Amino acid sequence: MVLADDGGRLEAGINAATLALMDAGIPLKDMVCACSAGRWNAGGGGGEDIVVDLNRREIQAATGTGGGSGGAGVGTSDTIYLPVATMPQRGTIVLAQCESRLSGGEEAFGEVLEAAMGGCQAVMEVMSAAVRERGAGLLKARQGKAGVILEDC
Repeated sequence: MVLADDGGRLEAGINAATLALMDAGIPLKDMVCACSAGRWNAGGGGGEDIVVDLNRREIQAATGTGGGSGGAGVGTSDTIYLPVATMPQRGTIVLAQCESRLSGGEEAFGEVLEAAMGGCQAVMEVMSAAVRERGAGLLKARQGKAGVILEDC
């Protein structure tokens, strides 16, 4: 059940699956981290912006999907939406799913891909910190040093 959807369901699912496998004790060669990036003329002023970790409105603007936004969801030929999953420590791309036409060619794709890979690196740092924190808590519990706080309901 999805309680809220502000875009990034694919990326969130990939990141959650990686953390679930790690929490279950399944050995992995590297974390699989996902992030999206996009490029489009958001302001109409002629310049194109590259955005990392797009929300639902930005995805709709980049892909030309979504209704009821009064034209805000109309993509142009310059828009790119690119979800990417990588194994950052190995520098390997495991998913690059371009859902837009590439009017800017190879150079435009490369710029967006580079931004998405940078986002994946940042996601990996956050996920690594969470895994270390979880591991430290489990180690304390195993050693009998974990504190349990019970509150009255």
